[in-house]
Amino acid sequence: MLQQPTLEKLEAMRLHGMAQALRELAGNEAAPDLSFEDRLALLVDRQFTWRQNEALQARLRRAKLRANACVEDIDYRAARGLDKTLLRSLATDSAWVERHENVFVCGPTGVGKSYMACALAQKACRDGYSAFYSREAALFRDLALARADGSLRNLLLRLSKVDVLVVDDWAMTPLNESAARDFWEICEDRCQARSLSLTSQMPVAKWHQQIGDSTIAEEILDRIIHRAHRIELRGESMRKNPPKAEH
Repeated sequence: MLQQPTLEKLEAMRLHGMAQALRELAGNEAAPDLSFEDRLALLVDRQFTWRQNEALQARLRRAKLRANACVEDIDYRAARGLDKTLLRSLATDSAWVERHENVFVCGPTGVGKSYMACALAQKACRDGYSAFYSREAALFRDLALARADGSLRNLLLRLSKVDVLVVDDWAMTPLNESAARDFWEICEDRCQARSLSLTSQMPVAKWHQQIGDSTIAEEILDRIIHRAHRIELRGESMRKNPPKAEH
């Protein structure tokens, strides 16, 4: 087959989208009627789509988002005080990430805070941004280990380059001085440069006392609150009667 050497070269160059499109053209009876320009455009379009999909999958793997969350599956029927207009605005084109704004999702356990934050981060990934998810306890553990082995600056640098940093279960317990200073570093690096998404059972008004040190608390909150969208949920745990899409 005359096309086989071409297919092998395309695969060797990792032009897998083009290779697949060429195989499909070979089995399409209408293909001979296409002009050279049309065939070339089809191959280029397929390669572009393949590369975009590969890039998205790579972003999602690096994000390590909790649950297979997406904004299209958010349940608006549950009685939890969800501001549909705000959430749909955030989910439309992830413009909040472009503007380096933050999102706080607060409410009692089981009302879908983590799912919502991950869904917005997943949409940001689909819109071309990077994201990373971590529970607060795991984040501070990693920061403490990095400090111990001398790699703290490198870890903070990696976190500073992520477009959307999702910290789940924020402020559940009071922070010690080391954790508070590390979080201040994160907020300082991200202030008006990247977006931060926090989920918390604690209302924003109580974050100051959870941080502990008054000076550090004021500096942290000053950097994150003024450019933040607040999604405040209420109601009973959805885990009692989970909806089909969201859980």
